[in-house]
Amino acid sequence: MDLELDGRTAAVIGGSSGIGAAVAGVLAEEGCDVAVTYGQSRGGAEQAAADVRARGGRAWVVPLELGRPESATTAAETLSAQVGGLDAVVFCAGHNVVTPFSRITVQEWHAVLEVNLSGAFFALQALAPLVRPGGAIVTLASVAAHTGAPHHMHYAAAKAGLVNLTKSLARALAPHVRVNCVAPGITLTPMGQNTIDNLADDYAETTLLLQCFATPRRMAQMIALVASPVAEFMTGATIDVNSGRFLH
Repeated sequence: MDLELDGRTAAVIGGSSGIGAAVAGVLAEEGCDVAVTYGQSRGGAEQAAADVRARGGRAWVVPLELGRPESATTAAETLSAQVGGLDAVVFCAGHNVVTPFSRITVQEWHAVLEVNLSGAFFALQALAPLVRPGGAIVTLASVAAHTGAPHHMHYAAAKAGLVNLTKSLARALAPHVRVNCVAPGITLTPMGQNTIDNLADDYAETTLLLQCFATPRRMAQMIALVASPVAEFMTGATIDVNSGRFLH
């Protein structure tokens, strides 16, 4: 299936590792030029950009620290000057810490929400004006937004907020820009592995209908579909991709 992304330009916020890096690669395969932003790992972002170029696309690497709203403003100015307009923005950045409810500190609570919710808001507020009419924004939440998570409830709460932020942005930016959310289940990334390490060995077999965790590439392919013109009649939606962990 042709996703009609050839010749388009995308920005992946948090594209230096995990699902974000996979999204950058898949978008390049579909014909996109890709700007990769990073908060800490410039090396990871450079590798993701190299992967984009290896697939025939142009790539840019731009710092964007989600804990600093002014960094989002600077990143938007850099993208405007270097890239011009965007056809898609994918927010893949995430920060998760596995900590029981009784041991979450004020500092940890704020650090998790700062990236996953506040950072998302200010980054998208800064970058949304760069999205061309007919373009798309895709946020990345989590199955935990629906189920809750007793050992990382700050992360679950932030992702639930991101689901609602997506709906609010869809209303604010319609009819010119679509805004949708993809809510993955556990994915085989470094952050996902940290979660797996704290689960029972038979978790996938006993809890997931499909009895397996997702790969970053498969998740990235779904995100690319949602970001593409193929999904032009969808906005304000949350697409659950969780191996059957949560059913509406």
